[in-house]
Amino acid sequence: MTSIEEIIMNRRSVRKFNDKPITDDELSAIVEAGRWAPTGGNCQTVHFLVITNKCVLTTLRQRVKEAFSGMELSDEQYISIQNSIKLARHGSYVYDYNAPVLVVVANRYGYPNAIADSSCALQNMMLTAEAMGIGSCWINQLHWLDENQLIRECLEPLGLGSDETICGAVALGNYDGTHTRKPRTGMKVDFVK
Repeated sequence: MTSIEEIIMNRRSVRKFNDKPITDDELSAIVEAGRWAPTGGNCQTVHFLVITNKCVLTTLRQRVKEAFSGMELSDEQYISIQNSIKLARHGSYVYDYNAPVLVVVANRYGYPNAIADSSCALQNMMLTAEAMGIGSCWINQLHWLDENQLIRECLEPLGLGSDETICGAVALGNYDGTHTRKPRTGMKVDFVK
């Protein structure tokens, strides 16, 4: 097995981070890997907001909790959105698992490849973090709350453009303990020859 295959197969979502900071060099390498992700037509319209400021992270956590606690709950919602609403109403919701770094990935509104291009960048960052022994977790909540005024008012002063949509985010940090590596059994593969 090659090194990249090991990295891909070992990477798991980390949801418990310790207080040990990521170095500036590590963070720069992770973000640089995101910058080298492929983009449709080589448009390169992906925008990264790299947030390490504790006050900003705390404010964003509070606003996400407020946004979800105010949402209506329905059986038709995606299960993770239902869980976010329930936990937010309970008061124990921390969408980014108190990670010391959050990289918000945005792209232009209306751009057909916005999600695909941003997803490639997020995956590059998560694989690079894994290669460095740094934990990562894909965060969708800001994407789900992209049009929420509380969230936009927090992120636009940090650089998010009013013409941009939040496509996802990645929480980064040193993981506390070990993370579980469960086997992949649920994805279907059909080879057509």
